[in-house]
Amino acid sequence: MKNLPKNILCVGECMVEMAPREDGAYTRGFAGDTFNSAWYLARTLPDDFTVDYFTGAGTDTVSDEMLTFMEKAGVGTSSVRRIDERTVGLYMIALKNGERSFSYWRGQSAAKLLAEDPDVLSAALKGRGLVLFSGITMAVVNEEHRQTLFDLLAEARAAGTVIAFDPNMRARLWPSREVMAETIMKAAAVSDIVLPSFDEDGAVFGDENPEATIARYRAAGVKTVIVKNGPDTIHAEDETDGPVTFKPTPSENVVDTTAAGDSFNAGLIAALMTGAPLVEALEQGSALSARVIGARGALVAV
Repeated sequence: MKNLPKNILCVGECMVEMAPREDGAYTRGFAGDTFNSAWYLARTLPDDFTVDYFTGAGTDTVSDEMLTFMEKAGVGTSSVRRIDERTVGLYMIALKNGERSFSYWRGQSAAKLLAEDPDVLSAALKGRGLVLFSGITMAVVNEEHRQTLFDLLAEARAAGTVIAFDPNMRARLWPSREVMAETIMKAAAVSDIVLPSFDEDGAVFGDENPEATIARYRAAGVKTVIVKNGPDTIHAEDETDGPVTFKPTPSENVVDTTAAGDSFNAGLIAALMTGAPLVEALEQGSALSARVIGARGALVAV
């Protein structure tokens, strides 16, 4: 992927994050799965790359603060759709033995309307080297706008943009398991790279092993499939390298697994965009993720 335009767009929802501190209080930040990836991409890619974020935001103070935060992090916001009488969502992290759980408040989230205006979305997608979106992106977007997002991603792909998709399945965001599974496979069908997690895909689709997950997505037309598997062996396959496996080095100090997969995606995409072979990209993604889970919160200095 070395000859692609050196600009990346991540699409989804960024929220106010309330992260627990050791003293029991909370620190306010901003995070969200594809934004986390954008944040790490901005820190990992060479200086001649640009990383932008596309979402919906309100016109209130907290929305202004979120966009300022993005810009200071080196993530472009010129494409963000500002919507009156909307705001940004909020989530709170709870930690137990390094594993996290979340509580969400997103009733007035402007990100639900990110695909409402096809002209704005089309302009944001145009000319990108790579676009990253996720299953959470698809769950948050209003149902009546999902097909618009699919259609415009397919157009961008046809024009030469690489489309990357992390299924990132959160059952509570969907009306049913069946709707979630159907939408995930529709999203995969417009994607070149799919980045599933075996624990989720095995449970939802009944895949017996990571190889079955790869086969299902490859049958849907996906060129490259990378199956994350927590601390266990990563299985991957693309049209050039064929089946590849990589065993991550065990992390000795797991503090907070928030953004483990998001940072892996960023490290991997950064490597692929600069011409690294697949196995090297797996190594870089795993190394970045290992550093991130050694500290609290989604966004960790690396």
